[in-house]
Formats: sequence, structure tokens, C-alpha cells
Amino acid sequence: MKKVTLSTLQKKKQEGTKITALTAYDASFAKLFDEQGIDTLLIGDSMGMVLQGHKDTLPVTVDDIAYHTACVARGCERTLIIADMPFMSYATPEDAYKNAAKLMASGASMVKVEGGEWLTETIFGLTQRGIPVCGHIGLTPQSVHVFGGFKIQGKTEEAAQSLVDSALALEKAGAQLIVLECVPIAVGKAVSEAVAIPVIGIGAGVHTDGQILVMHDMLGVSANYMPKFSKNYLQQTGDLRASVSQFIKEVEAGEFPGDEHSFK
Repeated sequence: MKKVTLSTLQKKKQEGTKITALTAYDASFAKLFDEQGIDTLLIGDSMGMVLQGHKDTLPVTVDDIAYHTACVARGCERTLIIADMPFMSYATPEDAYKNAAKLMASGASMVKVEGGEWLTETIFGLTQRGIPVCGHIGLTPQSVHVFGGFKIQGKTEEAAQSLVDSALALEKAGAQLIVLECVPIAVGKAVSEAVAIPVIGIGAGVHTDGQILVMHDMLGVSANYMPKFSKNYLQQTGDLRASVSQFIKEVEAGEFPGDEHSFK
């Protein structure tokens, strides 16, 4: 299969074809996901919870992400690889440039940062230096203590408009992709329609341009609770490869997420 690039994802948005994404942390699973045809793999700071056993993502370091990015890159031939920028690794533009360069050198094709309009200078600077950026808005796990827990965002008209404004600001600054997490279905639709770049949802309803799940949730093996927005595909299929194929099939058909995985 042809290598997936940012142009591939942009074309999918324009054609109305759903983008599929999972997290990955090692070469073996990356190879399996790659062979099944997943579009994008994220080396997420979710590893803090699903791999390292922490209660949140905050203890994850740049070295952690760089190590696992290199592992994933060795297992992939075609999938687009995105590396998370962990907590406080992009507190200033200069921090972001240095740490993003390390992740790109480890094998990433793009880095992901959490936050809204305050990141525009950083995103502009990264893209000017040849580093593609994915924004992440809605529930941003690195801000868990600000939110008072892992809570749904965008529940009021004002909060929903703020997310639309943030998405537009990130796009204007140069972001080429957005992850939108834990918002009502209507907000997922509004954000996706407001920007020209692809929006990949996680707990954001079926109307986003694609879907991403944490692989441990998708396989039903997370040490933590199973989020409402996830689905145990391994339980459904009984086979690792079939579970990934089923996830891709349901996302592309608009069957996942269903109402039971979404927030009203």
C-alpha cells in the first residue's frame, strides 16, 4: 500500500473518506497495525497510564516518547507516525523547537501539542522550521488538574464556540491536523466543518473526519477503566488482526462511534 502522508489525510477530508488512527508504542504492534491498513499511529503520552501505570499522563518524558517513537518507526512502512509532546515539553517556543526536533529525529512525521490559541506562536515557529504540527483540543489530558478530572468539554454554547475558535486559530497558525477529545456530538460536527484541515475525534462523535482510540482500550486490556467512547474490538472478533480490520471497517462506514460511544 502507498505511504500515508499529510496530503493523503487532507485528500480524505476533501473526499469525505474517514481517517483511521490508533496509538502504538512498539515495533510489533506497529507492524500489525500498519499491515492492516491503519492511516495514522500516535505515540501517545497515554503510555503514562497504559504502559507505565500512572494515574495520568504527566510523568511521561520526551525521552520516553522518543524511545517508543523509534520503536514504532522500525515497525512501520506506510503509516503516518505522530509523536506526542509530553507535559511541559513545549512551555516556550524554544523548548518546543528543541524537543520536537528530538522526536522527529526518532522517526516521527509530525508532533502533537495540547492547547488552544496560546499555542499559535509555537505552532507557527515549528512549521516554519519544517516540523508539521497536530493540535489537540477539547479534553486535553495534560490539563487534567485544571479541569478537575477527565471531564467532557464544550457542553455550553460559549464553551463550544471557544473550541471552534481554537481550531480556527490553530489552523491559521499552521497546524495540519487536529485531535478533538471528549466533546458532544454537535461540537465535533461544528469543529470539523469550521476548519479545512482534518479533525480526528476521540469521544467527539461520528461527524469528525476520522477516529482514534488508545490501542489498549480498543483491545480491552487497559489497566484502567474502559472509557465510554471506546469499544472492545478484540472481544467482538476474537483475533488481534481482525479487531483492527473491524475497527477500520466500522470507522470508514460511519458505524463507529455509535450513540452509545458518544456524548449528547
